[in-house]
Amino acid sequence: MKILLDTHVYLWWVADSRSLSKAARKKIAGADTVFVSAASIWEAIIKIGIGKLAADPAALVRGIAGSGFEPLPVTPEHALALTRLRDHHKDPFDRILLAQAITEPLYFLTADRALSVYSDLVLTV
Repeated sequence: MKILLDTHVYLWWVADSRSLSKAARKKIAGADTVFVSAASIWEAIIKIGIGKLAADPAALVRGIAGSGFEPLPVTPEHALALTRLRDHHKDPFDRILLAQAITEPLYFLTADRALSVYSDLVLTV
């Protein structure tokens, strides 16, 4: 199984947060490959800049390889896939992450149940 982590799931992982459920940890540990999108780093940097997140951006980037994960760049094909997503969810970062998951295809691990309407690839924990 190949998994793309939602931004909050990745942040919980690198912080070893109790917010990350045992079920989510098990899925991540059992995956063949786990990806973290460049869009998640971008989102985190924006949240750091507006004071909604206390983190070191460079440490978040290092944490991808340090966790044994793979980086996933945002490609033109991912952006084009946004045109096929219904306008159900407004968050632009969630939308590009979904587009990446659907395009690759990858399972998308998130705690946001509202995203499950988009695809069977969305795994909520």
